[in-house]
Amino acid sequence: MSSAMWAYVLRRILFMVPTLIGIVTVSFIIIQFVPGGPIEQIQAQFSGQSTSAVARITGADTQPQAGLQDVGELEPEMIAQLEKLYGFDRPVHERYFKMLGDFFTFRFGESYYKRQPVVDLILSKLPVSISLGLWTTLLTYLIAIPLGVRKAVRAGSRFDAWTSFVVVIGYAIPAFLFAVLLLVLFAGGTFWQIFPNRGLVSDNWQDLSLIGKLLDYLWHLVLPVTAMVIGSFASLTMLTKNSILDEINKQYVITARAKGLTERRVLYGHVFRNAMLIVIAGFPAAFVAVLFTSSLLIEIVFSLDGLGLLGFTAALERDYPVMLGSLFIFSLLGLVTNLLGDITYTLVDPRIDFERRDV
Repeated sequence: MSSAMWAYVLRRILFMVPTLIGIVTVSFIIIQFVPGGPIEQIQAQFSGQSTSAVARITGADTQPQAGLQDVGELEPEMIAQLEKLYGFDRPVHERYFKMLGDFFTFRFGESYYKRQPVVDLILSKLPVSISLGLWTTLLTYLIAIPLGVRKAVRAGSRFDAWTSFVVVIGYAIPAFLFAVLLLVLFAGGTFWQIFPNRGLVSDNWQDLSLIGKLLDYLWHLVLPVTAMVIGSFASLTMLTKNSILDEINKQYVITARAKGLTERRVLYGHVFRNAMLIVIAGFPAAFVAVLFTSSLLIEIVFSLDGLGLLGFTAALERDYPVMLGSLFIFSLLGLVTNLLGDITYTLVDPRIDFERRDV
């Protein structure tokens, strides 16, 4: 990379610090005013008035936990001990600055309820979310880019018309509805039992051969990844098509045609490279978006315990270390992937000048 590029990367890295501080600060302020904090959650559990976050989502096991119904209200001494345990006996500003110091040294504490370090919890959920995010993003690009190019080349044709109808359906219907439909049709619902309906691997996965483990893993991914691809390829397809059409009307394309180049050479030698700038550079951000935000309902439908479900249950249970720690990590990854997107621009088109680009 050029010196201008390195300078730009350094500015972006330095800019990440106040951005992360702002995100964490706003979140910290908000949770101070949210009712039903951890102490209240524990009181509700002991009085038999609370169910788990997962039960609230799935509707399963909606009865209070056994042994907690008749305990009654907590004594003030116990509440004071809990406040000291969780650090709520300290002033707000002390807790805030301690949180900042811990986060910027990558110490995120332990979950209030699971009694595990936040980093370990996130790492334990990563295999599920990475599997969904990576395969979904790859398949989305492999389908959307060729389809978008084809639609641009045959713009206005019958092929363009009926594929646009399919694209509109994919854009309009949420991915989780496709997930439910696939579950009903192919996973033992009303019709066929072809694919598994829960989990990332089978119960006997450890006993399978290496090839068997791989095939079992891929077999479990078919339905959830299919549902997510159907729900996400539409916008990328139209972006690819519009980028191609925009480039086709530029002067350099007319000049290339005037020189006698074939349409295929013009399309793939000139138009495609320029049109793919915005599409390819968006790959890191698209992967992170699928990884952290788009898979929550898919995880619930297919009983997959990933990052989306972790963050949602932490919010319901007011598990502040998990909420703030995961928010910090995800925000940092988001900022890094945006930077990677800019670097990808230069790899695709070295003509981009970062000396004139602001942070």
